[in-house]
Amino acid sequence: MREGNARPAGAGLDWWTRAWPLFTRQVGMWIGLIVVTFIIIVVASLIPVLGQLAIFLFGPVIAGGLMLGAREVDRGGALTFGHLFAGFSNQMGQLVLVGVIYLAGMVIAAVVIGLVAGVGVGTMLMGSPGGPDPAAVGAAGATGVLLAVLIGLALMLPLYMAMWFAPALVVFHQLGAMDAMKASFFGCLKNIVPFLIYGIVGMLLGIVASIPFGLGWLALGPVMTASVYVGYRDIYLSS
Repeated sequence: MREGNARPAGAGLDWWTRAWPLFTRQVGMWIGLIVVTFIIIVVASLIPVLGQLAIFLFGPVIAGGLMLGAREVDRGGALTFGHLFAGFSNQMGQLVLVGVIYLAGMVIAAVVIGLVAGVGVGTMLMGSPGGPDPAAVGAAGATGVLLAVLIGLALMLPLYMAMWFAPALVVFHQLGAMDAMKASFFGCLKNIVPFLIYGIVGMLLGIVASIPFGLGWLALGPVMTASVYVGYRDIYLSS
């Protein structure tokens, strides 16, 4: 279970299609939970520093509760508002630690990206009529900025992979934060192709959901949440 199982490429689409019935069983409650989550995030983001910090630290706690809710629906039970906060009474310490590790990784990545981008921008600003060839300096600076983008992707993608299934692995298997993030990372790594398909489908769905004033996200948000649970179950529980 620790590293999960490799699934076929088509699994990336299956995670979406199998998540839809979980949503349609309790449409109203799913939408209510997503709306409340959105409101919590917006309100927290208005609080300087502490609000953003709270989002990072308690985001995995809320995600863990939503995973418990998705499992309850999958088992034929009822989704309730209590599931939104179920993570606070189920492995809360490890879920918060997941947020701490993720935040630390984000800070390190941001510093590295900023340093590399700063060197690139600084190089571009060095060009002057009496100095080095402006075209050459500009090309070098642009290369530095591009390098920063590539480094950013190289640093951020593993973080996202480590976070994706971590809350589910913590609440369902009582793994420690680091073990859960490792298992999530390797589970995603073994399923790169399915995740590529999953991401492409998600991007297309996101575009469609955004067209009617973003109202489509009232459905896509819950379905995406359920798809994480379905993906977890497929990768870590299937034989």
